[in-house]
Amino acid sequence: MKPEVSERLFIEDLFRKSKERLKDTSYQLNNIERLTGDASTRRYYRLFTEKKSFVACLDNPSQTGLNPFISVLDFLKDYRLRIPHIYDMDLSKGYILEEDLGDTTLLKHLSTIGSKEEEFLIYKEILDQLLVLHKIPQDEIKKSGIFQEMFDYTKLKSEIDFTTDFFLKRYLGITDEDSLARVSEVFDPLCKRLASENMVLTHRDFHSRNIMVKDKDFVMIDFQDARLGIPQYDLVSMLEDCYYRVGMYNKNMLIKYYYENLPVEIHQQKDFESFMKLYNDMALQRVFKAIGSFSYIYETRKDIRYLKYIGFAMEKIKSILFDDNTYDELRKTLFKYYYES
Repeated sequence: MKPEVSERLFIEDLFRKSKERLKDTSYQLNNIERLTGDASTRRYYRLFTEKKSFVACLDNPSQTGLNPFISVLDFLKDYRLRIPHIYDMDLSKGYILEEDLGDTTLLKHLSTIGSKEEEFLIYKEILDQLLVLHKIPQDEIKKSGIFQEMFDYTKLKSEIDFTTDFFLKRYLGITDEDSLARVSEVFDPLCKRLASENMVLTHRDFHSRNIMVKDKDFVMIDFQDARLGIPQYDLVSMLEDCYYRVGMYNKNMLIKYYYENLPVEIHQQKDFESFMKLYNDMALQRVFKAIGSFSYIYETRKDIRYLKYIGFAMEKIKSILFDDNTYDELRKTLFKYYYES
């Protein structure tokens, strides 16, 4: 998609200044393409030169010289994680010149695989990166001063209320305030359990659209909202992805692989049964929040692309609820309104 003339001139000027700062004028800009955006408000452009291509990101301008993506990236680059290379930036204009990772997301790549064994090996390699992230020492996280927020009770509960509003009330059209309040209430003890556990640094949005595949590397992107949360948060985001269903056998093996390779002193959960109980709690909260995000995007932008994932996500929630009778009240309360709406 071609950018507007004003956008093109703006990006051309930013790229010219990048070449000056990098002291490399050999990159002659041949073409600029506007890339299809994700669910965020950031705008991306692919810049073609005779030698290589780049991606320019236009984010909100910063008068303080700070940008969440760059702050987190600068912290993560000291660890063994495959993240994008940054060539230049002008944060006062919201401009970041990044490595071009191509167009192949993990989700797209998974459409080309030929066996369950290949699926397992791909996810195992990605979980190895996740384990690196989750093993970052707490004193180093604290010393950075970057990660002030966490998935505490207030945050987890606010996400439930967010979905209650945008999915149940606005999307499904449920108007009975007592019923809406009841759905929120039955999630309350679950959020309290999740908030009481030991926490690690989480990516915060770790799924198949936020992993790019380049030259056989799996590259982590979109980590600017990283915060503290229980280890299961990112694990659930990847293995209970609303965009792709991991085979059940592989999923079980991958959960065990992760559990066995994250030291007990980090997760501090007494056994695998306890770990799985929290995994299911986290899956219910995380998938319900995703449904709220899909509904919010539709409500505020009339973007229908994400609506197709709501049904799959709700059936995923139902499957988890049926596996444990302690969730009976939540299942009956939630699906009464979902199926009758």
